[in-house]
Amino acid sequence: MHKSKGIGHETHDDICGRLKRAKGHLETVIRMIEEEKSCVEVARQLHAVSKAVDEAKRIFIQDHIEHCLDEEALSDKDMSIKDFKEITKYL
Repeated sequence: MHKSKGIGHETHDDICGRLKRAKGHLETVIRMIEEEKSCVEVARQLHAVSKAVDEAKRIFIQDHIEHCLDEEALSDKDMSIKDFKEITKYL
C-alpha cells in the first residue's frame, strides 16, 4: 500500500480536525448513555458522530485517489490499480 513518505496532504489537517470533533462528540454520547439521557437524544448524537466519521473517510479516500494513486500511476501502473481496488473496499 502507498505511504506518503513524510509528505502531508492538504486535507490531512482538515481530516484530523473532523476526527477530533467526532471524538469529542463520541465522548459526549458515552456520557449521555451513562447518565441515561433520552434515547432520541443519544441516537441523534450517534448519527452526528457517524456522519462526521463518514465524511472524514470520504475526504481521506478521495484525497488518496486524487494524489497518491495519480503519483503511483506515473511510476507503477500495476501498484496503482491494486491500491485503487484495495481502497475502494472502504467506500
